[in-house]
Amino acid sequence: MNLSGKAVRYWALKENIPLENILIITDDLHLPIGDLRLKGKGSDGGHNGLKDIQAQLNTPVYARLRFGIKSENPTFNQVDFVLGKFSPEELTSIAPVIKRSIEIIFSFSFAGLENTMNNFNGKKD
Repeated sequence: MNLSGKAVRYWALKENIPLENILIITDDLHLPIGDLRLKGKGSDGGHNGLKDIQAQLNTPVYARLRFGIKSENPTFNQVDFVLGKFSPEELTSIAPVIKRSIEIIFSFSFAGLENTMNNFNGKKD
């Protein structure tokens, strides 16, 4: 996933997908588990996948939905943590967040970024 920018660029060019129709969905170690953030532009925030996408698209202006996975444990192996599995308790707590993520993705697809941000950002179930 750290080098996903080439795939995003390839398919965007091959299928003639406008930049405003691209939504990147990513995990985020800096957000508390289950928090969602939808933005239309921004920095990579230290996320290698976003860094590569930004480099390949040659712009930081693309929609991204960040899904918080921050651990309560301040000391952990980052790679093992990101590639690991959620605990049963975490799975129970994020189930509604996954449902909300799906709603955001559908809204982005059919109503666009601005409408979706207005309807979902800052609101929790």
